[in-house]
Amino acid sequence: MNLPQLVQASAQALTDAQVVFGHGTTNAHDEAAWLVLWRLGLPLDTDTADASHQAPLPEQQIAEVQALIAQRIATRKPAAYLTQEAWLQGVSFYIDERAIVPRSLIAEVLADGSIDPWLHPHTHRVLDLCTGNGSLAVLAALAFPDIAVEGLDISKDALEVARINVARHGLEQRITLRESNGLAQATGTFDLILCNPPYVNAQSMNQLPAEFKAEPELALAGGADGMDFVRQLLLDAPKHMSEHALLVLEIGHERAYFEAAFPHLDALWLSTSAGDDQVLLLSRQAITEGTPHP
Repeated sequence: MNLPQLVQASAQALTDAQVVFGHGTTNAHDEAAWLVLWRLGLPLDTDTADASHQAPLPEQQIAEVQALIAQRIATRKPAAYLTQEAWLQGVSFYIDERAIVPRSLIAEVLADGSIDPWLHPHTHRVLDLCTGNGSLAVLAALAFPDIAVEGLDISKDALEVARINVARHGLEQRITLRESNGLAQATGTFDLILCNPPYVNAQSMNQLPAEFKAEPELALAGGADGMDFVRQLLLDAPKHMSEHALLVLEIGHERAYFEAAFPHLDALWLSTSAGDDQVLLLSRQAITEGTPHP
C-alpha cells in the first residue's frame, strides 16, 4: 500500500465509522491525510496524490497509521487531541484535553485585518477573554507587534496549556495570563477585547456529537439560551474598556438567541468563512447604550 492508497483507505474507514469533523478539518479525506502524514512524520502540506509517493510503504508504518485511525474511531477524540497540535491561520499550537481545540473565527478577522479600520490609533492593550489554549492571545500579539496582551480564563488547566503556547512563540514578555472568572481579575482598561465565550445553548449541548463532548464542557455550555456568560460580560465590560475600545465577540450559531437577549444592541456583524452571523463587533458606547442593567 502506498501513501495515496493509505490516505484513501483511512478516509474510507473514518467515513464508514461516521466520525464527526469540525476540529480543524471538515471532511474524511482531509482528516485522514492529516493523521496519516502526522503519523508518518511527513510535512502536513505534502501532496499525497503526487506521483513521487507511489512506492509501497513499510508494513510497520502502515500498521502504525491503522492503529491511529482505529484510535480516532474508538475514542471519538478530535484528531488534534491525538496529535497534540492544532493550526489556526497557519500558526501551530499545542493542544490537549485540558482546553478546547482552537478554531475561533475571531482568528480570521485578526488575520485579514477586517477589524483594523475600527481600531483606535492608540490601541495598546488587548484582552483575550476565555483564552483557552491561548491561540487568540498569540495571534493578536503576532498581528499587532506593539501591543500588550492579557489572557484570562477560569480554567487553571486551560491556562497551563496557554502557557505552553505563549512560550512556544516566545511571547512571554508581551502576553500575561491570569486565572479569572469572567472579568473579575482583569487589570485596568483595554482598547480591544476579544472573546470566544461558552455560548452553546442547553438543547444543542445535549445533542453534541461525541467529538465535541470530548472537550471541556466549561468552554462550551452557555446555559439555557447560550447567553449566560455574555449577559455578565456586557454588564462588566464597559468599566474595563477605554473610551474608544471595541469588543469582538463570537457567538457561533446563536445569533437568534443573542438578538433576543440583547434587542437594543447596535452590533456590527463581521464576515467570516462561516458566514456573516457568527462574529460581531461592539463599541463601548454601543454596549453602554444597548445593555439593560438589573
